[in-house]
Amino acid sequence: MLEVADIMREYGEDYRREHKPPSRMIKVMNAIESCRTSKLGGHIDECDNCGHIKISYNSCRNRHCPKCQGLAKERWLMDRKSDLLPIEYFHMVFTIPDTLNPLTLRNQKEIYSILFKSVSETLIELGKDPKYLGADIGFKGSHIK
Repeated sequence: MLEVADIMREYGEDYRREHKPPSRMIKVMNAIESCRTSKLGGHIDECDNCGHIKISYNSCRNRHCPKCQGLAKERWLMDRKSDLLPIEYFHMVFTIPDTLNPLTLRNQKEIYSILFKSVSETLIELGKDPKYLGADIGFKGSHIK
């Protein structure tokens, strides 16, 4: 089965050369590419009964790695579900034009701050308008640190 790490090992170097991503993205890519390979070391397990040997390589433990953080992500989601009130929710996704992707990649904090500010102001204004809802609304947004 093909994994994200396989794709990154195959095309990652070309991507880095062509797109010049920020150093934090390069670190993540390198971690995923190295995860559970000999690059990160490992250990040997031997069965006491039959002598079968199994080599296990160390994981990168990067929070963006699908191999390392899949279970942690699911636990986090379950914990967040317990925080929800028993009411109806609406999930909305706001995007920017894909032509801004190169600019956004290099200026994430600034671009996403502008996006979240404009989205929150728009939602508050529309929520208060009796034509739509006529109420004070609440929302939760993700933030780039």
